[in-house]
Amino acid sequence: MAICSKKWGNDSYLIADESDATLQKGKEEIDLALKKMPVVRQLIDQFGKEKPLQGIKIAACLHVTKETANLCRVLQAGGAEIYLCGSNPLSTQDFVATALAEEGVHVFAWTGNTDEEFYECIDACLKPQPNIIIDDGADLIVTAHKNYPEYFDENGCIIACQEETTTGVHRFEAMDKAGALKCALYPVNDASCKNQFDNELGTGQGIVAAIIGMHVLFAGKTVVVAGYGHCSSGMALRARGLGARVIVTEVDPIQALKAAFSGYEVGKMHDVIHKADMIFTATGCKNVVAKEHIPKLKDGVILANLGHFDVEIVAKDLYEAAEGHIKTIRPNVEELVFPSGKRAYLLAAGRLANLALAEGHPSEVMDMSFGLQAMMAEYIAKNRDTLKNRVGLFKVPEEINEKVAYAKLASMGITIDSWTEEQYKYCTGYEEGT
Repeated sequence: MAICSKKWGNDSYLIADESDATLQKGKEEIDLALKKMPVVRQLIDQFGKEKPLQGIKIAACLHVTKETANLCRVLQAGGAEIYLCGSNPLSTQDFVATALAEEGVHVFAWTGNTDEEFYECIDACLKPQPNIIIDDGADLIVTAHKNYPEYFDENGCIIACQEETTTGVHRFEAMDKAGALKCALYPVNDASCKNQFDNELGTGQGIVAAIIGMHVLFAGKTVVVAGYGHCSSGMALRARGLGARVIVTEVDPIQALKAAFSGYEVGKMHDVIHKADMIFTATGCKNVVAKEHIPKLKDGVILANLGHFDVEIVAKDLYEAAEGHIKTIRPNVEELVFPSGKRAYLLAAGRLANLALAEGHPSEVMDMSFGLQAMMAEYIAKNRDTLKNRVGLFKVPEEINEKVAYAKLASMGITIDSWTEEQYKYCTGYEEGT
C-alpha cells in the first residue's frame, strides 16, 4: 500500500490517498451519512455552542468509516483535538481518512495495514498524551497501559476511557479482575441504546449485505450461527427471515435456551458443522471454527466472521490446510481448495465481513452508538476531577442512555407516555401493595 503523505506535528496524519477525487468522495459520503444521523447532528449543534470538550485531547481506535467521521465532527465541535487510528486493517474507508485529515483530524489509517503498522498508528495516537481514549476492541487502551503507564498516575494525562465493543468489554473485565486496569472505564457497548440496536440490528443486516454481495440465495440454505448474544441473535433472525434453516451453537446454557425457545435448532459445532452452507461467528472467542473442524466442512461452505478478530474462524488454520490452493475470486473473498477437493469461501480473511464486503452497520443505528460516545466524552470532561481518582468499570449513566433514546424517538416523530406523579410513586415505592 503506497503511503502518499506523512506529516508530523500539529498537522500530523498518515493516509493512503490525498487526491482531490478521493477527498471529494469522502466529503460527500460523510455528509450523506450525517443526513441519516439526527442525534449526532443535534449534538454537533449543541457542542458547537457549549464547547464542553475545550482543551481535551481524545485518542480513538475505531473503524474509520463515514459514521465514525461524524463522531469526530461532534467531538471537534465540542473543542476536542482528535487522534484517530483504524481498529481493523480491512475496515478503513480511505476516502473517509482523506476527508478527516483535511478537516483537521490527526488520522493514522489506511486499508490493509500490517500488524506492525497497526501498532505504529496506535502509538501515533498515544504519543500526544490524550485525556480520553475511545476504543473498539481494547487495543488502544491496553497498549497505553503497557507502554505509557505514567499516563495513569495521579498526575497523568488520562481522565477516563470508553469501549465500543463486546470483545473489548470482555478484555477489560478480565483486566479489572486481575487488578491491571488503572483508570475509570465506561463500557458504552453495555448501554441498551447501543447493544440492542447497533449490535443486533446492525450486525444482522451487515451479514446479509456481505452475503448478498456474493449473489448467494439464503432461502433453502442451512446457516450455522455461533453464539446467541446480541450480535449473533441478529444474524440468526435475518438469516431465518430470508428463508434459511438456522442452527445455533452456544456455550452459555441461558443463551442456548433463549435460542431454543426462539425456535432455532441448537447443537454443538462438531455435531452440526457438516450441515452448514454458511457459518457466521460473532462470539468474541477463539477457535470457534478451527483445524479440527476443517475435515467436516461441507463443499462450498461460506465462512463469515463478524467478531472482532480473525481467531474465531481461524484463518491461519484454513490457509495451512489449503496448502497454497487459495484464489481471490472477488475483493475480500477467497476460495480455498483442500486436499480432499472440498472448497470453502473465506470472507475478509476471517476478519469483519460486514465491514470488508459491505459498509458496516447502517448510519441510522450508529447514530445512537456515537451519540452515546459523544455524550460520554462530555460527561468525562465535566467530571474530570472526580473521575481522575476512580479505577474500574462503570455503567454509562442511565440519564445519558435515555437522552439518546428520546432524541432518536423525536427524530422519528414519535412521542411516548410519561408517568403521572401517582404512577411514579407506585412503581418506585414499596408502601402501596396489592
